[in-house]
Amino acid sequence: MTSSTGAPAMGAYQRQRLLEELWQGTKAPPAVDDEQLARLYEATISRLREGEVVKGRIVSVGKNEVLVDIGAKSLGVVPRREFVTDPKVGEEIEVFVEKAEDKEGRAVLSRRRAELLQLWQRVQEIYQKQETVSVTIARRVKGGFVVDLMGMEAFLPGSQVDIRPVRDFDAWLGRTIEVRIVKLNQPGENVVVSRKVLLEDQIAEQRQRILSQLERGLVLEGTVKAITDFGVFVDLGGVDGLVHITDLSWGRVNHPSEIVSLDQTVKVVVLDFDEEKKRISLGIKQLTPHPWDTIGDKYQPGTIVRGKVVSITDYGAFVEIEKGIEGLIHISEMSWTQHIKHPSQVLSLGQMVEAMVLSIDKQERKLALGLKQLQPDPWQELVKKYPIGSRHKGVVRNITNFGVFVELEPGVEGLVHVSDLSWTKKVRHPGELVRRGQELEVVVLDVDPEHRRIALGHKQLQPDPWDFFAEKYKVGAETEGRIVRIVERGVVVELPDGVDGFVPASQLSFAPVSSVADYFQVGDLLPLKVVEFDREARKIVLSAVEYLRDKDRSVIDAYNAQHPVPGAEKYAFIVSGSAPEAGVEGPKEVASDAEAKSRKARATARRRAVASGASDSEGTSAEPEASAPGTPSS
Repeated sequence: MTSSTGAPAMGAYQRQRLLEELWQGTKAPPAVDDEQLARLYEATISRLREGEVVKGRIVSVGKNEVLVDIGAKSLGVVPRREFVTDPKVGEEIEVFVEKAEDKEGRAVLSRRRAELLQLWQRVQEIYQKQETVSVTIARRVKGGFVVDLMGMEAFLPGSQVDIRPVRDFDAWLGRTIEVRIVKLNQPGENVVVSRKVLLEDQIAEQRQRILSQLERGLVLEGTVKAITDFGVFVDLGGVDGLVHITDLSWGRVNHPSEIVSLDQTVKVVVLDFDEEKKRISLGIKQLTPHPWDTIGDKYQPGTIVRGKVVSITDYGAFVEIEKGIEGLIHISEMSWTQHIKHPSQVLSLGQMVEAMVLSIDKQERKLALGLKQLQPDPWQELVKKYPIGSRHKGVVRNITNFGVFVELEPGVEGLVHVSDLSWTKKVRHPGELVRRGQELEVVVLDVDPEHRRIALGHKQLQPDPWDFFAEKYKVGAETEGRIVRIVERGVVVELPDGVDGFVPASQLSFAPVSSVADYFQVGDLLPLKVVEFDREARKIVLSAVEYLRDKDRSVIDAYNAQHPVPGAEKYAFIVSGSAPEAGVEGPKEVASDAEAKSRKARATARRRAVASGASDSEGTSAEPEASAPGTPSS
């Protein structure tokens, strides 16, 4: 550094020594005027800019401060703590100008900031050139590690440590590894490094070599890299392949972790390869023969096997007797006597059971097993225990539209058909007579061991009363019945002996009855005459009209008053042929004997038509829509 006059420029230390000599008188002051002196002074002072790095020389080392000559009008100050090693007087160093002048006129300098700025420049150079650099893993943080990068801190994400997922992070602490800088954030001075990118570059050639050699059926060795619910990813040395859960074992696999574990070395076979998507499908079970290929050598119908229940469905339970071989125990093969609604009543998942091989279908790979076959068939004994005609007491367990299931003993049930509940009642539903849980006495009608059925009867406990009814309720017999049910075509009545009979709507009144329920109610007691009796069909058809036909007018009037069907009095008068009472319109002319005989013949024909049209006591079949008996023809 030189002055404008050609004299060498002086530093702050030289200037200080010159002033001391002048003060002590050991050196004569130069002969210069004030203007020249000012120019010489200004020429010796360098221009400082804050934020720049300058060189200086250590001139003094104190306890807390180090004085550095940087060519300014005063010495700069650097904190002693910023020196890693002990500073020495005369040592040349680089410093960062934080402030050109403080309140004491000194420059505020930083040794550490200068080193960091130099280091950051070096880091930028390494990043731009994509050079490899060594770092030391210092500590764990959320998501990865903090590493020491040439004295500054950098972040190494956990996903960038290795190609494979890192499971033991603590094992990496203190290790020195090679990395590449992958991201810089200069304002925040944040640095992100990666080891994975280096490894990927290293195995790129190996991956390409493996992909070029891949073909279906090729057997390779790899390491289990990851386990998911649907399969296992295997590292083949830079290339990942997937072993689907269905290709792990010939047997049932609930989760891949049952077969393999992380970092386990396994042999796999290439099943398929998609060159475009770089997807490799692998298999493990294909390295062993299928168990069904040799099933005939181990199992035959009648063989007793032991296995674990691996699945339960509505129709049965699947039992794994060895890996890859499952048999079905159908719900019908679980018990000789019990009516099992769901297999879970007998078996549970994971249960070890013994069963008998019933059949083997190698082509369809189906194995039928039986559970009940391990026990003797109790139906052979039931034939002796429940002979036909024997009487027993049981409990009503189930009621259906067609009958009642009665439990004779635990696991043994018989059916009482709806037609075998009562001799006298036309039962629409068994629930009308019995209830669930009720004790019911029955008689055995039939036992079918082959189809596992017992037919029971309840009405057979009493003798058939229809022989008695045939005499008491023969055609023309007069009786009375109470209405117990109103149906579409008439009413069902209960006769004195508890037997049901049927009265068609056309036989309830002399006049046509458009709506039975409007004039007749349940509980009404009707005078009746039997017009048909069918013992085979258990059917009795009755008529109120035929009963009233030969009765006095007072009886007819009383009946019509109780059941006021419109026009009944008029039709009744015409049928009887008697003179009308006062106020009642009679016929315009008196019927002759021939006309009376004709009316009687027509009435008899109508009665027969009505009797043949009534199908049963419930009136379920269509009744003939005949005119009221005694109605004159047109």
